[in-house]
Amino acid sequence: METELLDLGNGVMLEMILVPAGKFSMGSLTGGRWWEGEDGGENLNNDEVQHEVTITKPFYMGKYEVTQVQWYEIMESNPSSYKGKSLPVTNVSWNDCQDFIKKLNEKTKGENRLPTEAEWEYAGRAGTTTGYSFGENITPKDANIKGSKVGKPVVVGSYKANAFGLYDMHGNVWEWCEDWYGAYPKGSVTDPRGPDSGENRVMRGGAFCCGSWYSRSAGRVNYTPDSRCSFAGLRLTRTP
Repeated sequence: METELLDLGNGVMLEMILVPAGKFSMGSLTGGRWWEGEDGGENLNNDEVQHEVTITKPFYMGKYEVTQVQWYEIMESNPSSYKGKSLPVTNVSWNDCQDFIKKLNEKTKGENRLPTEAEWEYAGRAGTTTGYSFGENITPKDANIKGSKVGKPVVVGSYKANAFGLYDMHGNVWEWCEDWYGAYPKGSVTDPRGPDSGENRVMRGGAFCCGSWYSRSAGRVNYTPDSRCSFAGLRLTRTP
């Protein structure tokens, strides 16, 4: 498993893992009908309509969600509601994330960015086709979700990693993606980047305050780019 360390300064490091290129089925068979789970059913709203996606290039993805100490090292601020160096940073909008990435790239001479929604789901599934990377069901032992009754973010990496070595792809905090929110295409696509425009940006992964259904590999929500939430943060991506 190939990894890369970004030196943010003052001994603060950010670890990334190389995710291989590949092909997968993005979305769910139900298209987002929460009362039917992941199996069967007619798609109602195209929100998760299943389609084949090819990711043509490997990419680095943050092993963990961006932490508060990492954010502080770049931004010299910590907007998070729940404080802790190794907790994920929260209360950051999509626009805030872009400011962070711009300053990070200037400091490290890198080309880091938010993941596309397709990259996020591909990395989150880690080769699986089930509702979660752990199988068809998820338990409080697998992730920090509402059923875990923790009620707040936990230190990144507190739960088991998926097969790609990525932690907290289910639960803990929602993670911003680069894409505008929109309905999926119905045919096969290659390296999709979402709609060209829109009103809301996509978040993925679920959170400590959300039920398990939201934490599915296919689960998606959307918020305005200036929204700040105590349950949302980010994870970095970079194409080599």
